[in-house]
Amino acid sequence: MIEWYNDEELTILFSSTPQITVRYIQPDMDKIKKEIIEKLPFENQKDLKVVLIDKTFLNEYDFTIKKGYCWDGATIPRIFWRLIGAKTDPKFLIPSLIHDVLCENHDYIDNDRYFSTIVFERLLYVSKVGPFSRWLIKHTVDNFQKLYWKN
Repeated sequence: MIEWYNDEELTILFSSTPQITVRYIQPDMDKIKKEIIEKLPFENQKDLKVVLIDKTFLNEYDFTIKKGYCWDGATIPRIFWRLIGAKTDPKFLIPSLIHDVLCENHDYIDNDRYFSTIVFERLLYVSKVGPFSRWLIKHTVDNFQKLYWKN
């Protein structure tokens, strides 16, 4: 396992470096396929085992993100791209991959909404997202999830 992040509260381990590709629209694709790729342009290229160790509550979570999983990148409205960065910025790809999987699979982390936000923020740190942008993204995501995270 590769130690991606480690501090006194959290450890994030990956089985390998995530392999991410951009899916492109091809002229011979049907309209539905084009719409799907436009909506979810990123694809995980190989199975990725993830281990999250919550040292605060002494929990360990492990799950696998399957090869072929697709997502949209960071969900940042275009109006904020100049302030934070574009949703397709490479520094957001790994954090958004893990966070989107956690948001779609609450049971992976025992339905702990706030823990998913902390994991996301720490992955942004590893990706060298600046302190202000990390703070803004963390609090925006956390407040958004308070409204939409379903048990």
